[in-house]
Amino acid sequence: MSLDDVLDTAALVLVLAGALLCLTAAIGLLRFADVPSRLHAATKPQVLGLLLISVAIALSLRSWSVLAALVPIVVIQMATAPLSAHMVGRQAYRNGTIDRENLVIDEIAEEDDRI
Repeated sequence: MSLDDVLDTAALVLVLAGALLCLTAAIGLLRFADVPSRLHAATKPQVLGLLLISVAIALSLRSWSVLAALVPIVVIQMATAPLSAHMVGRQAYRNGTIDRENLVIDEIAEEDDRI
């Protein structure tokens, strides 16, 4: 078994794992009832799935130019997904669409009390 075969097999496994994580993120968005759970499903597995698929692409194509294109994609996704989830969650809290009784720690209410 050559090195190319091993790398292609690893790429296949990574693509399947990344696709499975992206699928679970989509199912979580549909199945979870409240905003914080949906945000968790939208960010964590989706970013990890994209990371795994990007590594698989880099292994499969074995090119420095491909790697140079994939690195900014992953970095931007890792920076923007948590930020956008934070902003959506904060807006949902302000709109009253979050069940505040189920929050373990309510830092926004504590922050509003200080103002």
